[in-house]
Amino acid sequence: MSIRRPPEPVQLVKQRRDGVLRALVEGVPYIQFLGIQFERRGDELTGVLPFSDNLIGNPILPALHGGATAAFLEVTAIMTLSWGLIWEDMESGALDVSNLDQVHLPRLPKTIDFTVDYLRSGLPRDAYARARINRSGRRYASVHVEGWQDNRAKLFAQATGHFLMPQRD
Repeated sequence: MSIRRPPEPVQLVKQRRDGVLRALVEGVPYIQFLGIQFERRGDELTGVLPFSDNLIGNPILPALHGGATAAFLEVTAIMTLSWGLIWEDMESGALDVSNLDQVHLPRLPKTIDFTVDYLRSGLPRDAYARARINRSGRRYASVHVEGWQDNRAKLFAQATGHFLMPQRD
């Protein structure tokens, strides 16, 4: 006979999920360096790259630096993959969320290759990205990422990446 736990209050579930996401993001210093943030709606993440003058690559246009754009898309892909891995463990209770920090976080996927299509210049304003996991297995994952600024239908960059998944215990 299994013992059923009473459902958690909605606010506690939200706080737990937000705390896990915060620990995951804070565990990667490069994310803080670029200023990338993540908005969470259920199990879906949207990456946000707030505009900063430091991200400008061509001051004559001005346009976002291609490296900053690529890094933003790659970070969004990796965080989306990681969030998908953590989600199941977090929701089932298999992941102890009470002591998550840089030491206790699950390992992140490692990039095998990452190809970026620059569709138009990134303007000097906030950028957004959302990743779609095409395939995620025990050893390998394939992800497509789309980046936009003012209008989701007008992408300024998109990318496809292949990742080596971390070994699970």
